[in-house]
Amino acid sequence: MSIIEKNVSEIAHMVSSGQVKAEEVMVAFIKQSEKLNPKLNAFITMNDQAIQQAKEVDAKIAKKQNPGRLAGVPVAVKDMLCTKNLKTTAGSKILENFVPTYSATVVNRLEAEGAITIGKANQDEFAMGSSNETSAYGDCKNPWSLEHVPGGSSGGSAAAVAAKMSPLAIGTDTGGSIRQPASFCGVVGVKPTYGRVSRYGIVAYASSLDQAGPLTPTVRDSALSLEVMSGKDHLDMTSSNQAVPEWSKNLNPNLKGMKIGLPKEYFTDKLSPNSAAAIDRAKEIVKDSGAEFVEVSIPYTKLGVPMYYIIATCEASSNLARYDGVRYGFRADFSKDRPDDIDDFYSRTRGEGFGPEVKRRIMLGTYALSSGYYDAYYKKACQVRRMLRQNFIDAFQKCDVLLSPVYTTPAFKLGSRIQNPVDMYFNDVFTTSTNLAGLPGMSLPAGFSKEGLPIGIQLTAGHFEEQKMLNVGYAIEQSLKLNEVPSVIR
Repeated sequence: MSIIEKNVSEIAHMVSSGQVKAEEVMVAFIKQSEKLNPKLNAFITMNDQAIQQAKEVDAKIAKKQNPGRLAGVPVAVKDMLCTKNLKTTAGSKILENFVPTYSATVVNRLEAEGAITIGKANQDEFAMGSSNETSAYGDCKNPWSLEHVPGGSSGGSAAAVAAKMSPLAIGTDTGGSIRQPASFCGVVGVKPTYGRVSRYGIVAYASSLDQAGPLTPTVRDSALSLEVMSGKDHLDMTSSNQAVPEWSKNLNPNLKGMKIGLPKEYFTDKLSPNSAAAIDRAKEIVKDSGAEFVEVSIPYTKLGVPMYYIIATCEASSNLARYDGVRYGFRADFSKDRPDDIDDFYSRTRGEGFGPEVKRRIMLGTYALSSGYYDAYYKKACQVRRMLRQNFIDAFQKCDVLLSPVYTTPAFKLGSRIQNPVDMYFNDVFTTSTNLAGLPGMSLPAGFSKEGLPIGIQLTAGHFEEQKMLNVGYAIEQSLKLNEVPSVIR
């Protein structure tokens, strides 16, 4: 079996034990990326220092020093995370030449444990999108079918793992942006509890919703990566001081005594037959593993999408005000036509630097925060959000983990929905509520459509109860073994 077929845990063990050099691992994945990136467009920028950094890991091993839990593991970092001396664009023209002087805490923690950034993964502009079609650097393609989207906004991260261009990728999830592309690309994607992972150095979209998490071939890989990423960070006051368990060592496929909740609001006639079949298959496995099912109700999920798009756009309109062309990033060309005043300077720079979807969300957020509308929209959405959170808390009094769909359908075709933003927004119906409530959620492969496209299922747990969620995912994975099925474009 070639190096690129190995998963995160296997590579880390092989490198740290001296069976293979980190340099060999990096060269193998770089070759795979050079071969496939022209087709997939999963990476915006490659790290030209990756091989040198791999040699440094090898040198540490040669000196009998601890290389870390992720020794020599290449990682594709979503271009939403700052990387020192490596271009970070957030998928936008307005940051096309931005090179940070520091790295995000997530990146620092991964590198401290021996992981090496192979490149910056493509994404929807400022993480605003569900298909990776709003990127200023071109559409990313699905490794299972070049005619289909990889999902978004972390589409490049999911595609890179599915195509064996990197064994590990980091994405960010604001309303489903790790789980949905993981489902579309047939990989495991985990969005942790809000506060588990530091947001320092992550380009802000909606600060009360954003969380970084791993996309990997297996549940164990995600658990291990999340252990490395998580923990209190004094640079992020919203990060939690909750202890970080050893999730990867405590994985248990025996679910005897567990109760799995089936939220009745998630099982609607909008669910495709393929997705429903994947859910049924997962339910059989969970039942055979010793768990029992209970029906629960989360009434306010029906308001999840409008609630999400009010809160997220309001926070985005505030966060994106920093991109003005004065201090860093893109600036409009004023050499031939000087701006009339500062407002003209700002508007021309932002008009040329932001894409249509980002402009749309800024305008929505600005409108909802404006005088006379703040109480009617933003304040009301925050009040209902609190009620939604209580719905989930009540549901977890009856069960340990929720099982539900990730998306209404498998991956859709490129260009089929991008012209209808409202239709695109409402397809996030199964994922946004998890972020609004600050809960951990994950997607893992559970089947394929008739066209051969992956279908994921979603697991959601109570606050800081990632172990329960991972255990259920592990039981399903061990039975189906879909992580061993290769994607078509390899």
